[in-house]
This record gives sequence, structure tokens and C-alpha cells, in this order.
Amino acid sequence: MGSGRVVEFFTAQPVRVSALLRLPLIGLIVVLVSVWEVEHWLPVLYAVILGAYAAVAVLWLVVVFRGPMPPWAEWASTGVDVGVLVALCAVSGGATAALLPVFFLLPISVAFQDRPWLTALLGASTALGYLAVWILYSKRDDNVGLPNIVYMHVGFLAWLAVASAALSFVLARRSARVRALMEVRRQLVSESTRADDRRNAELAEHLHDGPLQTLLAARLDLDEIRERIPDPDLDRVHAALQETAAGLRSTVTALHPQVLAQLGLAPAVRELLRQYENRPGLTVRADLDDVGRPDGQALLYRAARELLANINKHAGASTISVGLHPRGDRTVLTVADDGAGFDPSKVAESVAEGHIGLASLQVRIEAMGGSMSISSAVGYGTQVTVTL
Repeated sequence: MGSGRVVEFFTAQPVRVSALLRLPLIGLIVVLVSVWEVEHWLPVLYAVILGAYAAVAVLWLVVVFRGPMPPWAEWASTGVDVGVLVALCAVSGGATAALLPVFFLLPISVAFQDRPWLTALLGASTALGYLAVWILYSKRDDNVGLPNIVYMHVGFLAWLAVASAALSFVLARRSARVRALMEVRRQLVSESTRADDRRNAELAEHLHDGPLQTLLAARLDLDEIRERIPDPDLDRVHAALQETAAGLRSTVTALHPQVLAQLGLAPAVRELLRQYENRPGLTVRADLDDVGRPDGQALLYRAARELLANINKHAGASTISVGLHPRGDRTVLTVADDGAGFDPSKVAESVAEGHIGLASLQVRIEAMGGSMSISSAVGYGTQVTVTL
């Protein structure tokens, strides 16, 4: 998993951890209640609440692993846990002991939210709430009393509250350090990219105003000589000059594409695709939305150019599809082909062999807070999605 996706996954990790812990917890409650055969105040309602809780827990597990979750999801899931706990306590009667796993879940699930104060508060409330429920039911039923093991459970819950708060404190500090390091890395890569762009622009200007102009002037002089003295040798020299001038123009455009600076990313990618449209046996499909000039457009353009060059060199494809779309505050670039494909796990090996283009591109994108996913298999083409 790339570093950009690791950061994205990490920010949604707390709600995913609690979602995973919730299902075995519900199973444990069901087993304990069925084994103990305790009597409930409202057994049917107890079963309905627990069944609905299980169904929602399964659905929630699917939802949280489909993509990044908003910050309120953590609070919502914890609020549902607390609400279900209160409801089960209200209808459980003497079965309160079967709810013990729920009391243990709450401080643990909140610990992963990197909020030590919230973890300590909910952990302490959980221990006191468990004791209060037992006191309430012991007063209601004189035959139950207050077993000594209840005090042990309360002690365990209090210890768990302290341990969870300490865990949350460590996670919060570590997360802050990771975020700070990622931000420094993003700034360094951003400065490096801007420096590269400035250097490329200066080099492109030097080539355009120097060697290219000199070459064009020499070609004009040669044209005048060819008009006066027709000679096959001069024709060959003229063709060589023309080919060299075209190569220099292509280099200048690659170093600093004017259309990118003047019109934005979508026109620049469309202009890039025109270089491939007239190639025999190759179909180019473009679905490009106007995304304006997003931050990092130079990197996205570089990604499109690098991916298209890789397809041209290695894929042997007959069809290339390129998409460019806005998605919220992000821009998504998709480049797909129906060529030979490859094993994405071999990217690291290709770096060791000296082929650093794709890996270097991925590192730059992820360092800028984006992501780059590669879907490919040998013989089934390749699709690369860049989100920045």
C-alpha cells in the first residue's frame, strides 16, 4: 500500500477497528445469554434490539471498508454503541452480566480515536455505569444482591479505562508526528517539483531562443542556396535540419508545455493525446472534463505523459483510454490500455533493475498527498488511476 493511501486509511482506522471488534462482541453476548438462560424483563424486545444491532453492525462494517469515512462517523458509531448498551441494560433484568463484553468494548473502541480525554471519560463512565446497573438490579431483587465478582469487574473496567487512555495518548502523539513528517515531506516534494518546473522552463526558453532559432535560420539560408543550386546532398542536409528542428521543438514542449501554462490541464492532456492519435493500429479514447488549473497540475500532466510513454514502449496496445475528472476537491486521472499488462508487484524489482520511471512517479504523487493505484495482469492490459 502506498504512503498516500496509508495516510488515508489511517485517518479512518479508528472506526474500522471498532467495526471489526463489534461483531465478535455481539456473538459473545448471544452465547452468554443462551448459556446462562437468564430471565429478562422483556425477552422479545431484548432479542429484537440485539438482532437489529447485529444487522446494523454487519452493514456498517461493509460501509466503513468501502472508502474514507467522515470524522462524524467515529462519534456516530460510539453513540450507537452507548445507545444499544443503555437499551439492553433497560430490558435485560438479571442478564446484566451478559452485557459485560459491551462495557469492555466501549473504552477500547474509543481509544483508537486518538482522543485521550474522551477515552478516559468514557472509560470511567463505563466502570461507574456497570456498577450503577448492578446496584439498581440488586435493589430491585433482594435474591440477587451484589456479588463480589462485580467489584472485580469494576476494577477491571477501571484499569481498562486507564490503559485505554494511555494507549490513546500514545497513538495521538504518534499520529501527530506522522502527520507532521508527511506534511514536511509533501512540502519538500512540492518545492522540488516547483524547482524542476522552473529549471525546465529556463532550459526550454534557452533551447527555443538559442539552438532552435539558430537551426531555423540555418535552414532558411539553406533553402535560399537550394533554390539557386539544386543538389541532392543539400536536400539531405535540409531534411536532417528539419528533423532536428522538429526534435528540438518536441523537447521544448516536453520540458515546458505552453498549453498547460496557458489553458490548463485538460487541454494539455488533449494535446498530448494528439501525438498518439495518428499512429497506425492505435485507437485513442479520451473522456476529459474541464478541471481548470488544479494544484499539482504539472505533476498530473507529467503522470499522463509518463504513463502514455510506457504504453507506447512496452504495452503493445491497440486501444488507449484516458479519463480526467474532478471528484470533490481532488482530480482523478485514469490511463488504461488493452496491452500486454504486467504484475504490479514487480514494480519494486524493476527499480532494482534501473527502471525507476513508474516507481518515481508513484513516490512523487503519494508524497503530495495523492494516490496512485495500478490494476494489471499479464495479458489483460493495465489501468492506472492517479488521484491528487
